[in-house]
Amino acid sequence: MSRTQWPKRRRWILWLVGSAALILLVAPTVVVLPWRWLDPPTSSFISQAKAGGFDVQQKWVDWQEISPHLPIAVVAAENQNFPSHHGFDVESIRTAMEEDRQRQRGASTLSQQVAKNLFLWPGHSWIRKGLEAYLTVFIEVMWPKRRILEVYLNIAEFGPGVFGTEAAANEFFGKPAADLTARQAALLAAVLPNPKRMSAVEPSAYVNERVRWILRQMDQLGGSSHLEGL
Repeated sequence: MSRTQWPKRRRWILWLVGSAALILLVAPTVVVLPWRWLDPPTSSFISQAKAGGFDVQQKWVDWQEISPHLPIAVVAAENQNFPSHHGFDVESIRTAMEEDRQRQRGASTLSQQVAKNLFLWPGHSWIRKGLEAYLTVFIEVMWPKRRILEVYLNIAEFGPGVFGTEAAANEFFGKPAADLTARQAALLAAVLPNPKRMSAVEPSAYVNERVRWILRQMDQLGGSSHLEGL
């Protein structure tokens, strides 16, 4: 390569790198930021459930219309470090890697689950996990913690085709999400790891065991006051 060609090649490489970096910043901002204020009309998982033939039930409700028992039940069950971590729970990831079959919680944070449920697809491929982590960073930077939890509670699946707390409360307990008791909230949180196999209406011995564990964790965390600072 001649000396006159190298500056042109270098400028082209710098332009390419700069353009890629700009796209990597702008694209997720456009995808993620609007939902800080707007309520998502659907999610990737809801769309996939409809495509799979499920009669989907889902109705958005704001934070104030959700029983205070439910957010703390979900945090207790799924991600107890949610108020303090920045999208990734290193302690839970380390625990998951120890192959402890008896652990009650998984390694994915609620922020990661929002990224997956809202934008991506089920599965365990490295591509999906990479995109999940990438989007999680933007969600944590652009949304307050309460908004992340509010979106999660409205798009999480609690039963086959039953998405969000309002639909779940109506379908399983015949009441709005605002009126859920602590035990009913714990029942909904207990089935989150596998809502297609576990039932909040006819809980198995395993689900009832999880409910008792979740209720104890809720008490130890201090109940809904644990989330007052979100």
